[in-house]
Amino acid sequence: MSEFQALLSGYNRFRTHGYREERRRWEELATGQEPPVMIIGCCDSRVDPATIFDTKPGQVFILRNVANLVPPFELGGGLHGVSAALEFAVTKLGVKHILVMGHGMCGGVSACLSGHGEPDRIFIDKWIGLLDGARDKVVAEAPEDPQRALEWEGVKVSLANLRTFPFVAEREAAGALQLHGGWFSIAEGTLYELDEQVGEFAPVPDAG
Repeated sequence: MSEFQALLSGYNRFRTHGYREERRRWEELATGQEPPVMIIGCCDSRVDPATIFDTKPGQVFILRNVANLVPPFELGGGLHGVSAALEFAVTKLGVKHILVMGHGMCGGVSACLSGHGEPDRIFIDKWIGLLDGARDKVVAEAPEDPQRALEWEGVKVSLANLRTFPFVAEREAAGALQLHGGWFSIAEGTLYELDEQVGEFAPVPDAG
């Protein structure tokens, strides 16, 4: 069986079980969506937010890109996929929470640490350039694990950039929107939460 055929087999399992078991929910979702949470995560295949948070369709609005980055607010140049998704989630869907979730062994972060200039990185270098300032800080501090340190700093960079969007800043100031930072350890299967007051990440306690 080819990899694509395996994907279609998964669809058949969904039709047989997932869709039939949740058919009423799918019918309700066909009329619109009102997710209370937006997750900005990495496009890495190992860190699917729907799997990590055990969510059902319609519960979260998910945006994924290389290294879970949010660029600062600006109106000129280029196409603004992240900004457009953010604007839609905040101003149209009215999400109440935005979680920026980094993860361990992030390839985008690794590429930033290795430096720019590789000939086959036409688009990646400019994108991960959003982390250059954070990378310089990490390199200067020389932590034991610079990869993890920059992954954590990257979450803080995205949170800071989120607050440059007027519609985000206004809603956060009014108490209508809360921003959160998280980091998922692939090796541990553990989610770490950022305490912005002290600037540190700590594991989310297990319920059991």
